Amino acid sequence: MKTAVLYSGGKDSSLVGVMLKRLGLDVEMFTANFGVYDSYVPAKKSAASLGFKHNVLKMDYEVLDKTCEMIMNDGFPNDGIKYIHAQTVERLAEDYDIIADGTRRDDRTPKLNINQIKSLEDRKQVQYINLDSFGHKSIRLISENLFEISKEKSNRDTSSDFEVEIRELIDEKGGNSLDIFPEHYQTRVIGYK
Repeated sequence: MKTAVLYSGGKDSSLVGVMLKRLGLDVEMFTANFGVYDSYVPAKKSAASLGFKHNVLKMDYEVLDKTCEMIMNDGFPNDGIKYIHAQTVERLAEDYDIIADGTRRDDRTPKLNINQIKSLEDRKQVQYINLDSFGHKSIRLISENLFEISKEKSNRDTSSDFEVEIRELIDEKGGNSLDIFPEHYQTRVIGYK
């Protein structure tokens, strides 16, 4: 079955991709891009290190623009990131039988709720898979034994998540993304152990 994994290059989305590939599914990794910055480059490298085909999912700029407006109005990223994530999953569901991402039990955002998942599956006749039964400790245990992982300060050259282009556009619009997104570190998979 044609399987699309929404891919940041991190341990969570890498783990779900490996699990689905081991099931014999035809897995491809997808990193969303809105044309503001080539944020997909780190994820492309991570996918290659694991032997996955990587694709750039070209998304409408308007989705990113609406996301940034939401975040700037709220002064907080959660609702905007939930929106951009849901739009990206919907886009993948147009062409694939199975849609997966690395969201896990203790994630607050981005995350689809159970009603959104049921609606997506019913409307698009797809299966949606995530890591919702796994907590961060379980993911760390599994991924640290499976992958070589780098941990780096999150920035536009080391990350491939939605935040990269959101930050870029907020700053272009005259906002200050540093006021909204705190400094943090992210993991990126660089190969198998």
